[in-house]
Amino acid sequence: MGKITVETCEIEGLKVITPQVFGDARGYFVETYNMNDFVAAGIDTVFVQDNQSASKKEVLRGLHFQINYPQDKLVRVIRGAVFDVAVDLREGSATFGKWFGVELTEENKKQFFIPKGFAHGFYVLSDYAEFAYKCSDFYHPNDEGGLKFDDPDIGIEWPFEDKDKLILSDKDTKWGGIKEYMKEKGI
Repeated sequence: MGKITVETCEIEGLKVITPQVFGDARGYFVETYNMNDFVAAGIDTVFVQDNQSASKKEVLRGLHFQINYPQDKLVRVIRGAVFDVAVDLREGSATFGKWFGVELTEENKKQFFIPKGFAHGFYVLSDYAEFAYKCSDFYHPNDEGGLKFDDPDIGIEWPFEDKDKLILSDKDTKWGGIKEYMKEKGI
């Protein structure tokens, strides 16, 4: 059985997972997922879909969430480095609207578990990054919501130096902030 270290975060439900890495002159071996270890760590999630994306430096993806088919996600970086962020959107949560960020890199091999009820996004720190994630529900077209990545009411401290150099999708430039989200949800 593999070994993982699980760090809880100041926002309940979020977890940073560091797997044990076995390295030698040939390279390394790491077990990125073992259901028994995750269940023992309190992550009793059935994952049904794996996704992978590639992005270049200065790309910011997010902040995204699923509206009717929420997903638990287990995210990691295969190549490069990203600053990964989750924003608590769970109604009634003591940390509603708060964010947590962690650097995920091919070197540190850390993974980030994001339960249902969070918006998620990441910013690419390296020249190129490959990002992989497991999801607890299938992708449903037209079920994606989002929040403005630079909403001052959330106040994410993204590590970019020049906002004008960011590379965003069209949809990621059009999301509203958390106040609009709350008004739409009647919170």
